[in-house]
Amino acid sequence: DKHEYHNGEILMMSGGTKYHSLIIANFIREVGVALKGKPCHVYDSNLRVRVRTTNSYMYPDLTVICGEAHNDPDDPFKETITNPRLVVEVVSRSTEAYDRTAKFDVYRAIESLHEYVVVMQDSPRIETFYRQSGGSWLMTPVSGLDKTIRLRSIEIDVLPKEIYAGVEFPPEPHVATPLAP
Repeated sequence: DKHEYHNGEILMMSGGTKYHSLIIANFIREVGVALKGKPCHVYDSNLRVRVRTTNSYMYPDLTVICGEAHNDPDDPFKETITNPRLVVEVVSRSTEAYDRTAKFDVYRAIESLHEYVVVMQDSPRIETFYRQSGGSWLMTPVSGLDKTIRLRSIEIDVLPKEIYAGVEFPPEPHVATPLAP
């Protein structure tokens, strides 16, 4: 079992669907290729992130670290880092509210974090949250498969059609048109 720890509370993490896993794998591939030869590296959800100020431990779906990784000094096994530059979470209907609010609040406490990305699992929609120089966060939503997403924190572009390659979305709900009197 995998758990996250938030300020004294242990939270069980649920398993992901095949599309959740595929989206993460695609995202890691695209970011990894784009970062080749640069001083940044992409990591999967096996790398734990500690947020000291909130006493939290998280397992982001994707983490990018630029420069040297700072290991948590309280972790003798070196399985926990404290300095992500970018974090990506793939969300479902059941996790979206938590990932957008409480979890994002925890991530914002990380000084090194410049960008938080929320990827919808059930529709082609990706939102980037970029930390501005004054500390506010700029949210940029992208819907559809054909637009480019700029990951400002690592200065690369990704295409939703590559992130969602192989994913089948549920059909849009049918909206009935009212009958004329």
